[in-house]
Amino acid sequence: MYHNAPRTNSTIESKSISKDGGRTNYRGLVHISDGAVDSSTSVECDALMFDNESTSDTMPYMEINEDRVDVAHEATVGKIGDEDVFYLQSRGLDDDDAKQMIVSGFIEPITEELPIEYAVELNRLIELEMEGSLG
Repeated sequence: MYHNAPRTNSTIESKSISKDGGRTNYRGLVHISDGAVDSSTSVECDALMFDNESTSDTMPYMEINEDRVDVAHEATVGKIGDEDVFYLQSRGLDDDDAKQMIVSGFIEPITEELPIEYAVELNRLIELEMEGSLG
């Protein structure tokens, strides 16, 4: 993201899902030029893990050439907890459906911003990837 003018704002939101020892990396650049006063940027990196072997790394790169700016970076990593799956199972869902619901809730902030055709296709792809592979 490049901020080349005063009072510009940006938000970068990265979400990743890993399973079977998968590895995710976020590497992104935010550049705030000299003179881009009162600009602000926020980088949010969220990772969801299915197992203890998967990993996630966040390595933001920020070039800040102005003093009067607001820059934030936040990263969170979470694992699908047995207690979360158990809770959903106690409400009538099977193991796969419970995990699918957790993943759908995790990516909802992204899918709600997409045109409906793309959101439906993304959900289908995730469902196909998860089908029969969990448990």
